[in-house]
Amino acid sequence: MKDYNITVVPTNSPKILKFEANQFLVKNNYEFKNIDEAKNSPLAQQLFYLPFIKTVYISGNFVAMERFDIVEWEDVKDEVAQQLVEYLNAGEPIVHEDLDKKKEAVTVYAEVTPNPAVMKFVANKKIVPAIFEFKNIDEAKDSPLATELFHFPFVKEVFFDENYVSVSKYERADWDEVTLEVREFIRDFLAEGKEVVSSEAVSNTKNAVPDHIEQEKYDDTSLQIIDILEEYVKPAVASDGGNILFQSYEEDSKTVNVILQGACSGCPSSTFTLKNGIETMLKNMMGDKVNEVVAING
Repeated sequence: MKDYNITVVPTNSPKILKFEANQFLVKNNYEFKNIDEAKNSPLAQQLFYLPFIKTVYISGNFVAMERFDIVEWEDVKDEVAQQLVEYLNAGEPIVHEDLDKKKEAVTVYAEVTPNPAVMKFVANKKIVPAIFEFKNIDEAKDSPLATELFHFPFVKEVFFDENYVSVSKYERADWDEVTLEVREFIRDFLAEGKEVVSSEAVSNTKNAVPDHIEQEKYDDTSLQIIDILEEYVKPAVASDGGNILFQSYEEDSKTVNVILQGACSGCPSSTFTLKNGIETMLKNMMGDKVNEVVAING
């Protein structure tokens, strides 16, 4: 059994005192500002029963404490040191480190899109391996994050791509009023290391768009169109929080049918983008093989 001794060490702050142990206490660094924050540290919770303790720090081989002004350390330091020695030598737990998973440093920023109903929330890490789109909470059963987002009454649709979430809202809400709340919710969800999409859904990508087109399904013209969309169009629409999918090519009418997702779906400017951007590009690059581009979902 370990035999603990405590040495009291002053710090640069008169309010903070360091209690060094002669043995290792914890692997990580911890700071607790109240008894609720200390739920995974029985030692810190015990210390907060002392009415003069404001903050508890536990790191390596020491416990440091910040006091309130109601006492001076000189009057209570020996009592606190003795309490620490008795607690540690009784073999009581210090921090349940297996339960205290430190949050990952994740940043999320909100970015407007051409679609006023859609806001794009961009993370500093990859969150999904493929594109996922959920039109309602039933479709989102394999995505814990999308399911949670649908609990916001103003959320209409949710779209995931590599490092961002596009959220479509109903008209009843104003982005100026809800953006911060949604951004912080997504950031906290990711920081806690929670599953964005279930591993089963990722493995079978049932709701996901495949990365690679099965070439044998399409004729040469369709494959040319797909290549152009992949190289020139997808990066642009992704930056706006959306996606475009090739659906079919009608040789008789020379019509290209596409599906719009995320911010592009239902966007007031999507018709302009289709006609003056994508359609013009395909006509220029493919000559008389393309007459029109149509979004079959609006």
